[in-house]
Amino acid sequence: MTLHLDIATKHLNKFKEELCGDSVEIANSDDSMIVVLSDGLGSGVKANILSSLTTKMAATMLRGGLPLNEVINTLAATLPVCEVRRLAYSTFSILQIFNDGMAYLVECDSPESYIGHRRKLRYVHRKEKEVSGRVIKEAFFPIKEGDWIVLLSDGLLHAGIGGVWNLGWGAARIGKFLESIMETDDDAHSIAEEFIGTSNHLYASKPGDDGTCVIVKIREKRVLSMLVGPPINKDDDTAVVQKFFSALGKKVVCGGTTANIVVRILGKTLSVNLQSMDAKIPPIAQVEGIDLVTEGMLTLSHTVELVKKGVKKKEVAWRKDGASKLTHELLWADNIHIIVGRAMNPAHQSPDLPANFALKQKIVEELSLLLSKQGKVVSVEYC
Repeated sequence: MTLHLDIATKHLNKFKEELCGDSVEIANSDDSMIVVLSDGLGSGVKANILSSLTTKMAATMLRGGLPLNEVINTLAATLPVCEVRRLAYSTFSILQIFNDGMAYLVECDSPESYIGHRRKLRYVHRKEKEVSGRVIKEAFFPIKEGDWIVLLSDGLLHAGIGGVWNLGWGAARIGKFLESIMETDDDAHSIAEEFIGTSNHLYASKPGDDGTCVIVKIREKRVLSMLVGPPINKDDDTAVVQKFFSALGKKVVCGGTTANIVVRILGKTLSVNLQSMDAKIPPIAQVEGIDLVTEGMLTLSHTVELVKKGVKKKEVAWRKDGASKLTHELLWADNIHIIVGRAMNPAHQSPDLPANFALKQKIVEELSLLLSKQGKVVSVEYC
């Protein structure tokens, strides 16, 4: 099983502040994924500059291969401390997850991160040490499928002060809240939105401090293959269908002609789902062994519009039309491979329309770009 790191960040600005005083930097090195969260002292522009400096310094040094101990030494020695309040001008948490399944967590003057497995918090012991006059907490632990890690700034711990709870949300209540929302199959982005939304509600929509969360969910990588249109050479039909069908993960077929080629070669039957009828979008069909079969160009065009609008997976989960179902599958996947057939469809040809393949290529490329911007790995192959 290949593990996937589903990561999302969400900020809550202090009331009437345009900039968040917290910063997050996410980077990849040859052997690890790195997350740095920093909370700048105070709020606004000054805090943002200090926290941005911290996260970029740490991420750049770690990505360049500098050992974590040296990075911590550099940060602790470089970042100033307010002489009046005896507080660090910026605090930081660093999470480094290595390709071998081990994680290293460092916390410097920041709230303890939450670590859990499925619906339960998991205790991970921290060791304390002093580096350049600052107390550092560190932990080294293994990760596995179903684990999750949440980094946060103290503005979320204080949520409720001046609003719902005089003493703030607090570490214990946040822990219980995270256990409840981690029970769901929601992605990291949805969980981060719910976390920050609840914090804002506790602040009565007037946050007294900046708040930031980083949600990291460790799960099995979700793979999807999509076949769009028949190959330009009919002699390649069998090879393309066999390649598509033997691929790992979920399988989606777009286009009636393409679906008929698939069922003919695989010896399957196709049945149209009339319950999925929509005024604008043709119905879907069912084929044994294929997760979703939709109409082609029209469904793809509507799918592009849904993705472009930023629709969430949960918003389309229960819709029956083909574009919503296709959008749901694409938002579900981490790695998407699209096989695009270059054959022309005579039904789409007229003096007023561009060549079928050019239109299909444009739609697929736009869809690929939109999905890539969401952090998905998308590859396109033409046949």
